[in-house]
Formats: sequence, structure tokens, C-alpha cells
Amino acid sequence: MELKGITFEKSNGIATIKFNRPDAANGLDMDATISLMNAAVECSEDASIRAVILTGSGERFFSAGGDLKAFTSMGDQVGQGVKLMTMYLHQAVSRFTRMNAPLICAVNGIAAGAGVSLAAMGDLVLAKESASFTLAYTNGGLSPDGSSTFFLPRLIGMRRTQELMITNRKLSAAEAQDWGLVTTAVPDGEFEAEVQKLAERLAKGPTQAYGGVKRMLAETFNSSLEHQMELEARTISGLIQGEDAQEGMRAFAAKERPDYKGQS
Repeated sequence: MELKGITFEKSNGIATIKFNRPDAANGLDMDATISLMNAAVECSEDASIRAVILTGSGERFFSAGGDLKAFTSMGDQVGQGVKLMTMYLHQAVSRFTRMNAPLICAVNGIAAGAGVSLAAMGDLVLAKESASFTLAYTNGGLSPDGSSTFFLPRLIGMRRTQELMITNRKLSAAEAQDWGLVTTAVPDGEFEAEVQKLAERLAKGPTQAYGGVKRMLAETFNSSLEHQMELEARTISGLIQGEDAQEGMRAFAAKERPDYKGQS
């Protein structure tokens, strides 16, 4: 898989994806967006991947979102070009959200624009204490993309989302944690170790069960009580017949640590 603008590595059940355009604030141009989509597809299809880390290269930026210089270089085709980019970006978000492997968004620096959108989609979000978050779209006369209008109202509420999107208020990592955008703000010196420790723990977990949780939560705000309970019944009854559930119940009864293989 040829990738541009990002790096992709797999090791011990963990896939690590890094935005890798440090000269452009780890922003997304067309090539990087297509590459991110391709990486998301691989993570969703490769059963050996049991946890995914999404982070940025360097120390300063997680991602500044869409590369405005790349947009202006499209000239008269900018409308078509941006529509294609959002299509690829949104396909990536869909794959990350519905795959079995948990997604850890490791915000190592400034997240702006679609960088905030991509951080918000994480199943677990760890941020350096020095990191910050700002949507910034309306500063450029633009509107949000990358799923932030879906995830942010659900995570932090409508009033706070309106404030972030209209005023472009900047949040510190501590504020983002207080608001519910970030799971944990981590001291800078401990950040990489904490991300790796969490990824290793998840990569040894019941991957199919994680996938069931992710897909049910993705539906919950669009479902009636009865529909959501039907999803719960179908998911747990499907999982309980699988190898991981059998191992989990065996280990519980034996008071042992389960040895999950990520199997259905």
C-alpha cells in the first residue's frame, strides 16, 4: 500500500498511523486524505490489527486539518476537489468508527479544523497537557467537516459545540478533558508511554466485543429504546457463541486472566 502524507506501521497487533506533513502542520491534502482512507480500510479488514493509534509526527501538531494552500492550488476546480477530499475523509471516519479495533487518538500537539474532527472520532482520546484544540473553520469562511457536527454535539453538548464552531475558542487539553472531548490529558513526558500502554492493553482484549460496543454506540442517538435493545440482544447473543466470549467466561470461572485472540 503506497501512502503519501501519512505513515502506517503494524506491530504486535497495533497499527500506528501518523500524519506526516510536518512542513504543512500535518495538514491534509488530497494524497494524504486518500492515504488515510486506505489505512482505515486496512485497519477495518485486517483481523490481526486489534488496536489503532492515530497521532501526528513531530512535537507541535497533531493535525491542522485541511491544507488551505492545497485548496487554493486547485483553482477553479476547488469545489470539486474539496468534495472529493471530504468524500475520502468521511469514508475513513466511517471505517474507523465501525471497525472492531478500538481507535486511540493520541493528540500530541495542536489540533485544528479537521484535526479536531478526527480527534473527536476516537474511541479513547489521550492528549498531551500542552496540546490545544480549535475548530478554526469559520476563521477561513468555511464550515466544519470530518464528522465534527456529528460527534461534538454528542460528546460536549450543543451549546459548547456552537461556541467552538462559531467563535473558534481554543481549548487547552485540560479544558477539553473537562468538557468531555478528551478522555485523559497526560503530562507531556509520560504521553508516549501512556499511549503505548493503553494500545497494548486493548490489543490483548476481546476485539469482537469492542467492535460490538462501537457499532451500538454509533447508533444510540438515532435509535428508539426498543431498537437499541434489539441491537443489544443481537450483539450479545452473537458474541456469546464466539471463541473470545467462551474464553472470557472460562477464565472468569477459573479466576484466571483471559487469553483473548480477537476471534468471533
